[in-house]
Amino acid sequence: MSQLFAAPHAASPIVAAAPGGAQAAGGVASVTLALLIVLAAIFAFAWLARRVRGFGNRSGGSLDVIAEMPLGPKERAVLLKVGAEQILIGVAPGRVSALHVLREPLEIPKSTATTPAAASFGALLKRSLGK
Repeated sequence: MSQLFAAPHAASPIVAAAPGGAQAAGGVASVTLALLIVLAAIFAFAWLARRVRGFGNRSGGSLDVIAEMPLGPKERAVLLKVGAEQILIGVAPGRVSALHVLREPLEIPKSTATTPAAASFGALLKRSLGK
């Protein structure tokens, strides 16, 4: 038993493994930090893209969605304001058709008009589920 405690080679593998373990821990920490930086950059870019996407339409846009009405599960009628004219279009998967150009513009109160920007998530979810 005295030979177990006196053996100098028994402690050397543990001491030799300690610097490698510290390097491995430092490597994991640096990889984790790099991953967090990349994820933060992705989220910042997504936020910026959302903010910039609607930037051009707010300055007196010449094309506005006045109202829309679902006609079926995937079909809807959309009333557009293009300059001074109003155009009724039909939207279906893979197809958009002009249905009618209105001679006299319709005045639609803001409370009844459904625009993509004003619609709430709950309303969009109910509409997509067909309720």
